[in-house]
Amino acid sequence: NQKPKNPKQKKKKKKKKQTNNEQIRASSMSKIALVDDDRNILTSVSMTLEAEGFEVETYNDGQAALDAFNKRLPDMAVLDIKMPRMDGMDLLQRLRQKTQMPVIFLTSKDDEIDEVLGLRMGADDYVKKPFSQRLLVERIRALLRRQEAVATDEVGTAPETKVMERGHLRMDPLRHAVSWKGQDVSLTVTEFLLLQALAQRPGFVKSRDQLMDVAYDDQV
Repeated sequence: NQKPKNPKQKKKKKKKKQTNNEQIRASSMSKIALVDDDRNILTSVSMTLEAEGFEVETYNDGQAALDAFNKRLPDMAVLDIKMPRMDGMDLLQRLRQKTQMPVIFLTSKDDEIDEVLGLRMGADDYVKKPFSQRLLVERIRALLRRQEAVATDEVGTAPETKVMERGHLRMDPLRHAVSWKGQDVSLTVTEFLLLQALAQRPGFVKSRDQLMDVAYDDQV
């Protein structure tokens, strides 16, 4: 009597596992541009990302990446800072003139100045070399989720889709557009989410943990 039950139980478990894998693949089918002059990093990271279900494009300098981006933008870019022809800072500055797609910087271990400058120029996050590839994958996923929440409002705690006005401040979540006194303001995805969270309830204080939850969705 036990033999008929065991195959059914195994079959159910197998079916559930396949469903979970399909959900992971569906959520990960995004195009990631990896830009670094270190071929070892390009090879190893691209293999990891592809194994996680991402589509990966690799470039060994900023100019080559920019030429490709002018034809078709990826969903996210992971940029090294120090590269030939065009470094990561210059590439980010060019990108921010036309897109707010998420950008992660790869920085040297003790290069705090580059980290600060990168964030000020519009990078959404940074990872220090040498880095955990698992950490990089999770940060990529977290930023893609945040970007999707801003655009589609699919999550219950995601920002509203209607235009919000607070005095001179105007925010349009669907277009990811911000203006102050009629002048457009360029913000990263993380900056947009933080500003929106604060503007939704003016006068209410949010803790650092609450703001971190808004920015990183408890994933990093």
